[in-house]
Amino acid sequence: MKRIFIIIALAVCTLASMAQVNVEARIDSLEMVIGQQTDVTVTVTAKEGDQVEFPNFKPLQQITPGVEVVETGPVTTKDDSDGRCLFQRTYTLTSFDGKLYYLPPFGVKVNGKEYKSKSLALKVLEIEVDTTNVDKFFGPKDVQDNPFSWEEWSVIFWLSLLMLAMISVAYYLYLRLRDNKPIVAKIRIVKRLLPHQKAMKEIEAIKADKMVTSENQKEYYTKLTDTLRKYIEERYGFRAMEMTSSEIIDRLTETQDSKALDELRLLFNTADLVKFAKYSTLINENDMNLVNAIEFINKTKVENQQQEVVEKPQLTQEEARSAKTRRTLKIIIVALVVASAAILVFEIYSLYNLAL
Repeated sequence: MKRIFIIIALAVCTLASMAQVNVEARIDSLEMVIGQQTDVTVTVTAKEGDQVEFPNFKPLQQITPGVEVVETGPVTTKDDSDGRCLFQRTYTLTSFDGKLYYLPPFGVKVNGKEYKSKSLALKVLEIEVDTTNVDKFFGPKDVQDNPFSWEEWSVIFWLSLLMLAMISVAYYLYLRLRDNKPIVAKIRIVKRLLPHQKAMKEIEAIKADKMVTSENQKEYYTKLTDTLRKYIEERYGFRAMEMTSSEIIDRLTETQDSKALDELRLLFNTADLVKFAKYSTLINENDMNLVNAIEFINKTKVENQQQEVVEKPQLTQEEARSAKTRRTLKIIIVALVVASAAILVFEIYSLYNLAL
């Protein structure tokens, strides 16, 4: 029976100790130099879920005459054991009068009931002053109002005006550039007919017009010989259109077999007689001369020539001047924008230095 009583008593004591609230105050430093700061940490041990209210102090409020509260920290919680929890709050103190201070207990309310910590002591040490050399010490200075200095701001002011002017000019030139339509010179690739293809095309036109059987033999031979002259001029590279028939034959003899040119010589002679001597030919003679012209072209044609020619359009004087103006405007606009950006960076750097 006595043993049961002892067990019950121990259990009651244990429950009482678990329900007990403990408030503890700890100071970081018992001594400090005048004007320095120290922290006081108040720790409350209570059950988890209890309502804990720490004392609140306003900035510069004195907890005791001569000791001020600089800052009140937030409340932090930390789990302990057996359903208990640690509540903590830190107070930063300072003092400007050297002496030993008595810090009263910190009162904390837990579930509406107030608990107090132990009192603390704080010793504030004064700085020894050499009174023999008073002239070396100066009192606090008043807040100075620095006067406005135009020299410090003049460069920034004039550069700002210059930057605004440059931006305005750049915008005006941009509007000019936008309104002035660009000149687009398109390069065309033209498929060129070879000399023998052009000649055969014209001969086909002569045949289609039935000029072989036409009574106007002069027109027939004129077109036929002009076709051959154009072909010879493009094929051999000399001015056949401005030469006589004999001159053309002599020139061709330098590169062709003279016997191979007999039929062409006969064709030119017949054409000269028809055009200048009013010579009259028969239809079969006209057909023969047409066939001779075709054979000459087929024998002397060169097929492995370039057929595609790149044509670059030539700009007029006004278009060239307009294109040059656009290039100049672009260069000036880019230069103005770059210079304005450089001025802006310099001004920001100068303002930053003035603000320091």
